[in-house]
Amino acid sequence: MDSDFETIRVESADGIARITLDRPEAHNAFTATMQAECQTAWRSLRTDDDVRVVILTGAGDRAFCTGIDRNEPFTALDGPAVYGTSNNFMYDDPGDSLGPKSNDLWKPVIGAVNGMACGGAFYFLAECDILIAAEHATFFDPHVTYGMAAVYEPMKMLTRMPFGEVMRMSLTGSAERISAATAQRMGRPRTSAAWRPGTLPRRSTRRRSTRPRWPPAPRPSTAASASNPASAEERPPQPTSPMTGGSSGSWATSLRSQSVDMSSSP
Repeated sequence: MDSDFETIRVESADGIARITLDRPEAHNAFTATMQAECQTAWRSLRTDDDVRVVILTGAGDRAFCTGIDRNEPFTALDGPAVYGTSNNFMYDDPGDSLGPKSNDLWKPVIGAVNGMACGGAFYFLAECDILIAAEHATFFDPHVTYGMAAVYEPMKMLTRMPFGEVMRMSLTGSAERISAATAQRMGRPRTSAAWRPGTLPRRSTRRRSTRPRWPPAPRPSTAASASNPASAEERPPQPTSPMTGGSSGSWATSLRSQSVDMSSSP
């Protein structure tokens, strides 16, 4: 799918489609036009059987996306609006039609972050299946710096970041930026190491997690008791609890018998 758009570029070859947010002069901030064009592109890729995977990135090396273009009209009273509402008291989520999953595209999407990714950029990143970042990439949410509540964007990132880190990012605003290396240490699911623009992402060298075998191997003490029943009888009775299947009565009785023996000893 190769189409002419005003704010994005869409190219495809060899089963791979590449969508580039193409407003470098505005740090790839999205407008109502970009919203509509993203929706068209995602829905077209959904039915394009020649495309198996999509790469999403931003033009230039300064920013992936910096959220909403604040120079755009914000209500429908002023023309095509980012929020698409009729007044200043009823705002729709401005990112409803930006991401691939919001437009029913379930093919794998790789987000390639080159530069700043902040605020509304998380509408895109939260719906990517794999994230890679250049060494100079940064992530932050500037809403509170400008007296606004950080609401929609941080909530979407809860699927990719630990809750504590999302809260910290939301409360610190522009005062603190997350580097690509720090983002990787946070353990975001499917986040790769630093990526150099213009090259293919490196294959991850992180070891796969190992799961315990089932059924588990018997413990040595259990095996010894099974082979030598007398050794099990010689051991003193161990207290059991309701959590391990024993009754609270037997546990209390064991404690009382031990106390009687101690008081009767010379």
